[in-house]
Amino acid sequence: MSLDRPITPDPYPLLPAAAAFSVSSSDITDGQPLKDDQVNKFGDTSPQLSWSGAPEGTKSYVVTCFDPDAPIVSGFWHWVAVDIPADVTELAAGAGASDDSLPGAAFHVRNDGGGKNFMGAAPPEGDQVHRYYFVVHAVGEETLGVNGNVSPAVVGFNLAFKTLGRAIIHGTFQH
Repeated sequence: MSLDRPITPDPYPLLPAAAAFSVSSSDITDGQPLKDDQVNKFGDTSPQLSWSGAPEGTKSYVVTCFDPDAPIVSGFWHWVAVDIPADVTELAAGAGASDDSLPGAAFHVRNDGGGKNFMGAAPPEGDQVHRYYFVVHAVGEETLGVNGNVSPAVVGFNLAFKTLGRAIIHGTFQH
């Protein structure tokens, strides 16, 4: 049973402009279905991500995973990792497991499922194909200025004013 609603547009062009840089993954092929490891009922394992070409002046990174196709107005945040040091250009698969698996002083903000970790794809059974945007945000400050108790919306608001660049790769999933 599909919820029969239009596809939500890509949300990132709606944000303030930022330079583009590159992100790749050994676990995600852009625009293709996610592996079982990145699905909620099979693994909740964050994918490997590597990035390069961040804008000059980058002092830290924020990595997020967002599903704009969730059947709610605000979409669904699956992962928010904040204050990743500027000298880090890769997260290994599974880095979203806990704060202890993140580099330096980086930390997780609670996802929309309630955990401070990566939550895999979990669209409603029979719903349309969902897109999962994995985004590396290059930040012009060493810290975003938030703590682990804020919502993903607060992180996003701060990113709107502190992002120098974005690197985006997305996977899909449907039950």
